[in-house]
Amino acid sequence: MTKTDPGTKSARVLIVDDEPSSVELLEVYLSEKGYDIVCAANGRECLRMLDEAGPRVIVLDVRLPDMNGLDILREITRRKNPPHVIIVTAFHDMETTIRAMKFGAFDYIPKPIDVDDLEAAIKRAVDLSRTRPGGLRVGPERDFEEWDIIGKTREMKEIFKTIGILSGNRVTVLIEGETGTGKELVARAIHYHSPYKDEPFIAINCGAIVETLLESELFGHEKGAFTGAISTKKGKFELASEGTILLDEIGEIPMEVQTKLLRFLQQKEFQRVGSERSIRSNARVIAATNRDLAAMVKEGEFREDLFYRLNVASIKVPPLRDRSEDIPLIIEYVLRKINRDLGKGIAQIEKKALRRMTGYSWPGNVRELENILTRAAMYTQGSVILDSVVAPLIGGAKGTDAPAIPGGGAVRSGQILSEKDRIREALEENRWHYGNACKALGMSRPTLNKKMEQYGIPKKHFQGPGTGGKK
Repeated sequence: MTKTDPGTKSARVLIVDDEPSSVELLEVYLSEKGYDIVCAANGRECLRMLDEAGPRVIVLDVRLPDMNGLDILREITRRKNPPHVIIVTAFHDMETTIRAMKFGAFDYIPKPIDVDDLEAAIKRAVDLSRTRPGGLRVGPERDFEEWDIIGKTREMKEIFKTIGILSGNRVTVLIEGETGTGKELVARAIHYHSPYKDEPFIAINCGAIVETLLESELFGHEKGAFTGAISTKKGKFELASEGTILLDEIGEIPMEVQTKLLRFLQQKEFQRVGSERSIRSNARVIAATNRDLAAMVKEGEFREDLFYRLNVASIKVPPLRDRSEDIPLIIEYVLRKINRDLGKGIAQIEKKALRRMTGYSWPGNVRELENILTRAAMYTQGSVILDSVVAPLIGGAKGTDAPAIPGGGAVRSGQILSEKDRIREALEENRWHYGNACKALGMSRPTLNKKMEQYGIPKKHFQGPGTGGKK
């Protein structure tokens, strides 16, 4: 007699097929494997038994006498806590496969059915549907604000206090911290808790804009000021009006622009490129950097007088590795957003996976954590994120080829991808728009250029629709 798997015993499987011989074969085979089998011959019976029998897995044929299997699949996946659905079909066309996976199928098995492949898919589905002891539970959806900052450590509580103090005035603020720590969130929190929260909040990444265009982006230009200036343009300081302008990667701005920025901070006025007329603005300036500005001042790379003008009040955002106590809170918050934004139903992260994530050093900080959680959620076909999915994403298979993730291909050991691969991926995803790639990578334009040269990545033209110019 075939030995049953204690992990699958009594798991109910609903087989939906109008071919009696196929149903009989699967019923005998899967019963011997320890599953509780119920059957339906058409779509109406399937939907009825979905409520009456409460199966954990449904093996669903696409072609049924009364309904299309894909329509049944869509009806099933709309329900609360639906069972996993494995689609079975004799029609091997790409369109059906794509639609089945798009509508939420757990797997797709062609006919004639390889019973071992089917049983392996059912076992995975049952395994993923089990609630795991321990781990982290994901709460229900909640309202999210674009300035939410998650943390309960002493360092973060001090930052919250400082935000409260600074939101009541308009002094210039310098926010320092590694890439991905959430410096922009701190700036937004200061703005949106202030009396002028209804005024504009404008963020600009100074390192993602070509040096020759940065002055125009910040201060605007007059028509005819330079080649290509076909009309007058307002700059970010003018657009910010009574609101806030965040100068991200402030350490990347060239000396000429530093001089003009200093004048604004001293006199609250500026001139558009190509104009001699001064324009006043009451915009509050918040600067952010992942560089050591004090060291740059000593090396002559940053104006000392500008540094002191920017550093009236300062906030240092700690790296994630220094506040591991906050990691579970951030994980739950991010997974709630993923459930809302991506239509996922993640209810739990396995204890072993949580332990792995809290013990990881997170060189990319919160941004890397969000990236890995998003990928893990996309590769998860149940409600529980398992360690087997998380491990390859954060270095669980060092020195070996990382295992393949269903639907996601092989993932390399170490971090998600090597730095070279991450840069190339960001460039390709943004169609070689260097500014957008810099933003996705969290690095300045000069740093990106240096890395591309280091890794031998050739430069290409922006490949967006309707344009072929460099960005």
